Amino acid sequence: MDRVLIQEADFNVDVELEYAKKQGDVGAIVIFIGKVRDIAPASHANSIFLEHYSGMTEKVLSDLCSRAHARWDLSSITLIHRIGMLTRNDNIVLLITSSPHRKSAYESSQYIMDFLKTDAPFWKKEITESSSIWVEQKESDLISVKSWD
Repeated sequence: MDRVLIQEADFNVDVELEYAKKQGDVGAIVIFIGKVRDIAPASHANSIFLEHYSGMTEKVLSDLCSRAHARWDLSSITLIHRIGMLTRNDNIVLLITSSPHRKSAYESSQYIMDFLKTDAPFWKKEITESSSIWVEQKESDLISVKSWD
């Protein structure tokens, strides 16, 4: 059974991994953890704020997981995305894909992350001591999703 969560609280990787291990025929598990990196050092940004479109975001992410299941033989998907104020080294996203075979687990993980970056209604604001700026979508993310056609 898949788990799709949007939350402010941090996630517990160990708990989520144990859940994934118990979901059907599991021969491979891929874990992706997205973290807040050095936030635009030249701009002196010291945090980010993530917003989402409640209700719509969960639907988009659930649909994305369904598309991944249609393409690969997957046992389960856990997708947890944080929102709210985050600082350097905080966890942002946890994606765990499990499958009977490693290729499906790896490829589906890449697929989900590529489409999450372009399709999910999240907005990121970089915040400095004196200002803030909304971050625009990257051209490289749009190119990545086209490779799945």
